[in-house]
Amino acid sequence: MERRKFIHQTALSAMALTIVPRFVLGGKGYVAPSDRINLGYIGTGKQSQGLMNFINGPKETLIKAACDVDSRKLAHAIELAKKINEQKVATDVKGYKFYRELLENKDIDAVVIATPDHWHAQVAIDAAKAGKDIYCEKPLSLTIAEGRAMVEATRKYKRVFQTGSMQRSSYNFRQAAELVSNGYIGKITEINVSVGGPVSQCDLPTEPVPPNLDWDLWVGPSLFRGYNAVLAPPLEAPEWAWWRGYRDFGGGYITDWGAHMFDIVQWALGMDHSGPVKFIPPKEPKAKEGLSFIYAGGIKVIHKNWGVGNAIQFIGEKGKVEVSREFIRTNPENLAQFKFKSGDKRLYHSDNHYQDWVSAIQKRTKPICDVEIGHRTATVCNAVNIAYQLQKDIEWDPIKERFDSEYANVMVSRPFRGEWDFRKF
Repeated sequence: MERRKFIHQTALSAMALTIVPRFVLGGKGYVAPSDRINLGYIGTGKQSQGLMNFINGPKETLIKAACDVDSRKLAHAIELAKKINEQKVATDVKGYKFYRELLENKDIDAVVIATPDHWHAQVAIDAAKAGKDIYCEKPLSLTIAEGRAMVEATRKYKRVFQTGSMQRSSYNFRQAAELVSNGYIGKITEINVSVGGPVSQCDLPTEPVPPNLDWDLWVGPSLFRGYNAVLAPPLEAPEWAWWRGYRDFGGGYITDWGAHMFDIVQWALGMDHSGPVKFIPPKEPKAKEGLSFIYAGGIKVIHKNWGVGNAIQFIGEKGKVEVSREFIRTNPENLAQFKFKSGDKRLYHSDNHYQDWVSAIQKRTKPICDVEIGHRTATVCNAVNIAYQLQKDIEWDPIKERFDSEYANVMVSRPFRGEWDFRKF
């Protein structure tokens, strides 16, 4: 063999040995470290544990850290995270009590916020400032002002932000919204939304604080009150925490389930960047339902139990659509499985809310439930609560984001305790 030919053949053989496809090195589903999206979970209660399984389904994600003010919940979450990680690659999971220490971790690319609602704005804004992409549970914010600040911080720091209103990534709700938006049941005459009641004032007695819980940090920016297990149940408690039912921490079922159902109304009506213009509460002071709100075009939405819990009823001049997580029922019946025509308006299509966020991070695009969408839905929810509390008709300007009532405008924000301040970004 000629010397030149020998060298050429030897070089080809060497290349065959050294240039190995990525999937051969790492096995099926291998993801290079540079392609990983390293996650930190802030808040590790029941909701966060479910999110760990869902969000870490995509092969690109890996849990690198977790944070909670309850040391027992944090330890449990870290063990769960390690087991989830083992399905991809063995890795350590760091634990933090204070979320700002987690945000200082340069290995973290994105955070999942599953704290009680009163912490959402401060944590999300700090995360944006730290250069992290964000998944934040619904409702987006405890107040309207906090939601707007979250939008502005997200845009300022060019972050990808997904709100946890995951019903948009479901066939039932997308089908219902597209039927309404394309006029297949004619002009909408009424929309009925069945969710539970508005927020209440917390009157729970004070109990001894468990040694594993930093209660002062749990309360955080909200006005201080004593500990009660209803607000922050222990790890082994079967019930969900009911901080969500009380003012200063949550918004009752209006924000808890309303952030799902009112969100679909907004989507179906093309109001993702706007909202209603008037809120009319019932005359009965103790009423838990009966409020209505009206859009500029005259469409009325009524908060009431129309026969099915946590569901929406769209009534049009030519038909009806009823939808929940369990069903979609239509009149005419064939609309439930109707195949849309080429000229029909189609909404953002996502079959997996969590993969959609991951893909948006990779492409640096807006996901299906971007922060502005989450803010507009949370605004509807918060305005409903404000109208129930004031017990008077109030008009809302969705462009200026102001009410026609000075009392209502006071309730657009809230006082922040101590040195916390969501406005500083």
